[in-house]
Amino acid sequence: MDQQTLIKWRSGETITRIGKPTKIKRARMLGYKDKKGFVVARVRVPMGMRKRPKPMGGRKPKKYGRFFSLNKSKQSVAEEKAGRKYPNLEVLNSYFVGKDSVSEWFEVLLVDPSNPCIKNDPQLGWVCSQKQKGRAFRGLTSAGRKSRGLLRKGTGAEKVR
Repeated sequence: MDQQTLIKWRSGETITRIGKPTKIKRARMLGYKDKKGFVVARVRVPMGMRKRPKPMGGRKPKKYGRFFSLNKSKQSVAEEKAGRKYPNLEVLNSYFVGKDSVSEWFEVLLVDPSNPCIKNDPQLGWVCSQKQKGRAFRGLTSAGRKSRGLLRKGTGAEKVR
C-alpha cells in the first residue's frame, strides 16, 4: 500500500466495513464471492509486544517480565476482533493488506450464515452448520490453524499420508 492510503487508514476506525476487497484476487482465492451475505472488514492490529500490568509489591527486577508475545499471530487476532464486532456473521478467512511502523492491517472475509444465498450455495453451505459457530475464536480459520501448528487446506501436506 502507498503511504497516503496507510495514513488515511490509521486515522480511521480500528474495524472498518468496506464495500469490496482491496486485493480481489486474494479474496477470491480464499472463498469470497460478490453476492449477498458477504461482508469485508479491514482490521487494524497494533504491532509490538503485549504489555502486562506492572506488578505491585516487592519483586526482583529480573522477574518483571512485563512484555510478552502472544502464542497466536496478528492475523488471528484481527479475525477475532472482526468476529466480536459482527457477532451474527462467521469469519471465513483473512489476508494481509498493509503495514506501517505502528500497525498492521488485515481484511477479514465474513459470511452471514442466515442468508439464503449462502445457505443454498453448494461451496459455502457448510458455514451455516452449528459446528462452525465462532470459528475465529476456536482457531478454525487458516490463520488460527497455523498458530495451533495444524495442517491447513491447500498446502499439499495432507496428501502425503
